[in-house]
Amino acid sequence: MRSYGQYCALAKALDVVGDRWTLLIVRELALRGGSRYTDLRDGLPGIATNMLADRLREMEEAGIVRREAAPPPVATTLFHLTERGEELAPALYALGRWGAALMGERADGDEFRSHWLQYPLQHLFTDAAPDEPPVVIELRTGDQPMVVEVGGGAVRVHPGAAEDPDTVVTGDPEVVIGLLKGRFDLRAARRRGLRLDGDENGLRRLQPQG
Repeated sequence: MRSYGQYCALAKALDVVGDRWTLLIVRELALRGGSRYTDLRDGLPGIATNMLADRLREMEEAGIVRREAAPPPVATTLFHLTERGEELAPALYALGRWGAALMGERADGDEFRSHWLQYPLQHLFTDAAPDEPPVVIELRTGDQPMVVEVGGGAVRVHPGAAEDPDTVVTGDPEVVIGLLKGRFDLRAARRRGLRLDGDENGLRRLQPQG
């Protein structure tokens, strides 16, 4: 592990988590919980197999990641964040909040995974009408649908299909994200290929904070 050689808390932290891919591995484990090596590789498009193995080994040595054998019939190794690794969550939230302003047009070649929406929706969005009955929104974008439950002032997100959604939003990731962020309105989103089925008011319950 390379070191900045500085007696500074930030430099010491970056000695451990500042290498390429490390914080994104933390992101995957924070979102997914215990993950197989193949799950991590799928959630980290572009990473070389040997790089992922090296980073996981370094993170284990640093006490950020632990591995365990999954019980039968799975019989595979699962990677988890340690308690020390989970303490990185506030740093991820702060970086995600700062990076939200950079989410403009999707560049050619930019990969996307639907579960990456979980963090921003739960931490950067709010329920615009907490006193009204809860609503369920299904976002169909990327590699799998995501269920967004909005109610009581909270926003909860998990992968999967909703049993009886109030609103279903289907479209390319940059269009869905642009609509949710308010970068353009529903009419402009529809011109870009977005489809909304169900109650439009359900989508209005989900509002960016601030």
